[in-house]
Amino acid sequence: MKKASITLAKGQVVDIELFDQDAPGTVANFEKLANQGFYNGLTFHRVVRGFVAQGGCPDGTGRGGTEKILCETANNPHLHERGVLSMAHFGTDTGSCQFFISYDKHDYLDGRHTVFGKVTSGMEHVDALKRGDMMQNVKVWDE
Repeated sequence: MKKASITLAKGQVVDIELFDQDAPGTVANFEKLANQGFYNGLTFHRVVRGFVAQGGCPDGTGRGGTEKILCETANNPHLHERGVLSMAHFGTDTGSCQFFISYDKHDYLDGRHTVFGKVTSGMEHVDALKRGDMMQNVKVWDE
């Protein structure tokens, strides 16, 4: 089982369980980027209460990206509910580095975006996010 953590600029920690069995390519991409330090210093550029907190854009606008990855929605049993980590994209198979954490259940995202993890502790810190809040350190490990 893979785990991740996002340490925010003020030291708050968000712990995440990753679904590497159900979204192996997405988790591998996130792990590679995280452990290379890609996310360190990036922000949550989009925070919409009741919807999502989105981060991981290298230029902070929501338009930046890295190498594209395939969506893994076909046999993925995880749904968009409060606390899930999901891949942001501009259309099928266009995800790369941007991800979002859902604030609530959003059925219309199911089957469109790859759910690849869920917050296990620190959701109160996600709830308190403001646009522009920085990720100090993101890491992934095997447990």
